[in-house]
Amino acid sequence: MNKTIATLICAIGSICLPAHADVTVGVIVGATGPGASLGIPYKNAFSVLPPTVGGEKVRYIILDDATDPSTAVKNARKLITEDKVDVILGSSSVPASTAIVGVATELKTPLIALSPIATPPSGQEWAFPVPQPVPVMMEVVVEHMKTQNVKTVAFIGFNDSWGDLVFKGFSSQAEPAGISVVTNERYARPDTSVAGQVLKVMAAKSDAVVAGGSGTPGALPHITLVERGYKGPIYHNHGVINRDFLRVGGKSVEHAMAPTGPVMVAEQLPDSNPIKKVAMEFNKNYEAAFGAGSRNAFAAYSYDGYLRLNQAVPAALKKARPGTPEFRQALRDALESSKEVVGTHAVYNTSPTDHNGVDRRSRVLVEVANGDWKLVK
Repeated sequence: MNKTIATLICAIGSICLPAHADVTVGVIVGATGPGASLGIPYKNAFSVLPPTVGGEKVRYIILDDATDPSTAVKNARKLITEDKVDVILGSSSVPASTAIVGVATELKTPLIALSPIATPPSGQEWAFPVPQPVPVMMEVVVEHMKTQNVKTVAFIGFNDSWGDLVFKGFSSQAEPAGISVVTNERYARPDTSVAGQVLKVMAAKSDAVVAGGSGTPGALPHITLVERGYKGPIYHNHGVINRDFLRVGGKSVEHAMAPTGPVMVAEQLPDSNPIKKVAMEFNKNYEAAFGAGSRNAFAAYSYDGYLRLNQAVPAALKKARPGTPEFRQALRDALESSKEVVGTHAVYNTSPTDHNGVDRRSRVLVEVANGDWKLVK
């Protein structure tokens, strides 16, 4: 009788406790299209990740959105409704990431956004951006401008949500610092010429230029400005921190300045910086797989997304098993309350009012020197 009761108790316990299963992660990146120079590194990072997340086996389903927001939305719906993913990581462009926020919210699936999203915090209940907010990044640009006595700035950027984010992020920091934005020129990602816009920028005779592009298309205004004889400083944003920007820009982008996460100059950081060790380890693993000098900020965003998920999964597993609505809810809640997640770009501390969770430790200013990024001290 005692043995029967014991067996029954064990059976009941096995029903009550959540049975663990593989965590299924949907990944959306723009590995083709105009944003491919960013999307490919985002995708590459998943080949060097551990086979587990939060101690559980993980299965990645990776889809290409071709840098197209409508394709990103279709991919997100497929991953959630057909593949039953527990979480989505993506995408590699702002328009695509912003587009899938609505799908994640509607279908109640956590989204770890790998690029900034152009939605207000009130619409991000299920979204958790990894990259630093643009105002945080452009703040270090404005700080440097002040040391150079810059008073007027001309802006030229993409005519999409990324260009809008950079313009607004810079303006919000520049105006209180007494720096005026005198032009706001735009171009499309696939454009092959910005001659007309650059003529207007140069006619403004500003003290400096801020470029609001990303990836290889982000180099076009800089190249054109140099060709036209512009001699002032040209600042970019964290969307250009990759080898392809340097390759396409060549000698024209020498002395270009941009904010970035600490990962790009990890060896140049002081040992007291908590990000240094994590960043150097990731760079070592990534470059072992893709070649010396292949490090880039975008693959590192994917890794930081993984690290945030890695901390959240154990807490979610205590409440439900993967593949269920309850697990997705528990995962969302755990992502919202993550503390001291040390990544390659930042130390993440999230809350109900801040799903990004980064601080000033998340950015440094770098300059192109001899074809590589160097820390501006």
